[in-house]
Amino acid sequence: MNLPDELLREAQELARREHTTLRELIETGLRTVVRQRTAESHFVLEDASVDGRGLQPEFRGARWEQFRDAIYEQPS
Repeated sequence: MNLPDELLREAQELARREHTTLRELIETGLRTVVRQRTAESHFVLEDASVDGRGLQPEFRGARWEQFRDAIYEQPS
């Protein structure tokens, strides 16, 4: 593993202040990042349904064209 000198010095100083090893500090940091990024990768779709009575009777068994025409119907 190749780390920038300044980052390595800072990490060594932090490890000394916290009375731990550089290895333990790096391991803790990696575990934290892995846990955070794993948790962030789980997408949950919010429930965006609306209350209603479901599909209107005139559209039961309808083909796509009927839906499309109703959606784009010009008001009279």
